[in-house]
Amino acid sequence: MEKKCCVKEKEVEANQKEEEEEEEEEKKEKEKEKEKEKEKEEKEEEEEEEEEEEEEEEEKEKEKEKEEEMMGKHTREKLMDFLEGFHYKGWTEGNH
Repeated sequence: MEKKCCVKEKEVEANQKEEEEEEEEEKKEKEKEKEKEKEKEEKEEEEEEEEEEEEEEEEKEKEKEKEEEMMGKHTREKLMDFLEGFHYKGWTEGNH
């Protein structure tokens, strides 16, 4: 009778130990999953930030191009006015 009792106790202890090990493994797996999820979120955030930076740079580049275009138009207009002034004074006809 005592032998059966000892055997049963050992089985119960072994089962408890096995259950505890399984629970620990589950905890570790959950932690790994959380870590992976966190890394994924961080990566997504970084990608979003990079996209925003690229958009800002593109916007600045477009603005700069617009400014340069406007300056170019302004400069061309000034040049044309200047050349027209020469023409009206007769300088383009060789009378300088």
